[in-house]
Amino acid sequence: MLELEKYVLEHTEKEDEILKELNRQTHLNQLNSRMISGHLQGKLLEMFSKMIKPKRILEIGTFTAYSAICMAKALKKDGKLHTIEVNDELEDFIKTYIKKSNLEDKIILHIGDANKILPNLNEIFDLIFIDAEKTEYLNYYKLIFDKLRKGGFIIADNVLWNGKVINKINNKDKKTQAIAEFNNFVHNDKRVMNLILPFRDGLMILQKK
Repeated sequence: MLELEKYVLEHTEKEDEILKELNRQTHLNQLNSRMISGHLQGKLLEMFSKMIKPKRILEIGTFTAYSAICMAKALKKDGKLHTIEVNDELEDFIKTYIKKSNLEDKIILHIGDANKILPNLNEIFDLIFIDAEKTEYLNYYKLIFDKLRKGGFIIADNVLWNGKVINKINNKDKKTQAIAEFNNFVHNDKRVMNLILPFRDGLMILQKK
């Protein structure tokens, strides 16, 4: 598997220098550095964004801004990406790399609880990326659904949750319970088309009908 991953990386467009630095500094300086989207997922998000040519993007869960930078690259000239991060200790780090990426005029950072911020965002989005508190996924979905345009896309990360979703779930494992509940809800939601990609920890792709 390691050899296959090496081959995939060798045959994927190289990480740009700012993202490469961001990736390295995240791993050197931040706890839970594995939460970063990283090169392959970042490139997938960038290409997906380029395909749909969004004017407005919403990201729930900034972490160190790797995925935000990747998606924002594809925004239209007057486009904006709103990104929400609950951890205020990351604010300076995030702003440093948004500035280095020359996307300060494209990315709007919100610090705080997404459940409180989302109702106050008066925008209609073309693309929404969910990668924040796993126990809140279904709440996020319900809060943002009417803010997504018809034909727009939602991408939710970590929907396979290390494979735990296919096993009997312990009653005390609230995160796995919540991910499974989210997966079941959106799969049965007739307002969307859905597809799970078994990529990294699983990406749920949803399109609003």
